[in-house]
Amino acid sequence: MTTTDDVPAVGDLLKDSPKNWGKWGPDDEVGSLNYLTADVVLEAAKLITSGKIFTLQTPMADPEGDPVWPGRSSAERRNVMDEGHYLAGKGPAFSGGAHYADDVMTCFLQGSTQYDALGHVWYDGQIWNGYDAKTTVGAMEKASVFPIAQRGIVGRAILLDMARFRNKDYLDKGETFTHEDLMACAEAQGTKIEPRDILVVRTGWIGKWYKVTHEEFFADFIEPGLTYSPELVQWFHDMEIPNLVTDTIANEVTVDPVSGVTLPLHNALMRNLGVTLTEIAWLDDLAADCADDKQYTFLYAAAPLKIMHGTGAPVNPIAIK
Repeated sequence: MTTTDDVPAVGDLLKDSPKNWGKWGPDDEVGSLNYLTADVVLEAAKLITSGKIFTLQTPMADPEGDPVWPGRSSAERRNVMDEGHYLAGKGPAFSGGAHYADDVMTCFLQGSTQYDALGHVWYDGQIWNGYDAKTTVGAMEKASVFPIAQRGIVGRAILLDMARFRNKDYLDKGETFTHEDLMACAEAQGTKIEPRDILVVRTGWIGKWYKVTHEEFFADFIEPGLTYSPELVQWFHDMEIPNLVTDTIANEVTVDPVSGVTLPLHNALMRNLGVTLTEIAWLDDLAADCADDKQYTFLYAAAPLKIMHGTGAPVNPIAIK
């Protein structure tokens, strides 16, 4: 089966790709996060030497707009109770006379720094672990973000500053790199990617959002990022990578320049291997500190919101050095 315009179907492109389906049993919904065992967490804790903390979420409901995938809207927050209600005689009265403020927010669950559910993207009628894609109808009954949120994510992470490695503030539109480039970047930083590392990849792309007009950011939209190859997928599989974190909206180059397939790594890594994807991370402050003290490995901790049946959920990851 192929699609039109000489672009192959995802199933054809990935027909020989490795799968981790069944590796952790027929009911698994957290995939490669299973690699983050207690021993891995304890080893990661040894990386804490200074106590420095970096939060990696972008602001939500920014009045100037949030960096989101084209077609999604920024989060919108509004007050539903504040001192104005009391001045108008509409605030509820409490014994003792206390006043309060309250607000609500409407947002795409994947409209900020967030974790994708493993069932978020699929092909050929099956999501992660072989669950039927019909389980997504109406609500994600299998492989939602909820089991990931319940479990939490803690492990050794390594920052791979691809923008600084290429002597750029941010990578160009559609600029690609491979797993070999990631290893070369680590070597240049004086570090090494270890099995079961959480990969935190900086392209400078989200930083660019705050430096240019939104019209410029979205014009001819194609993000920089990792590009698909069988060798890259096999490397992720062999290295038992549990989590890919990037400062882009979709974690990979938007359209694979060789096959023409859109976002093939969402399927090759997330659907097939169970690698969790964390997108829209704020990495510029962490990267500046890593460049200063030369410590590119750290304890990474994250727990997305416990949204039942969610295809994704906002998160504020923490890097501790």
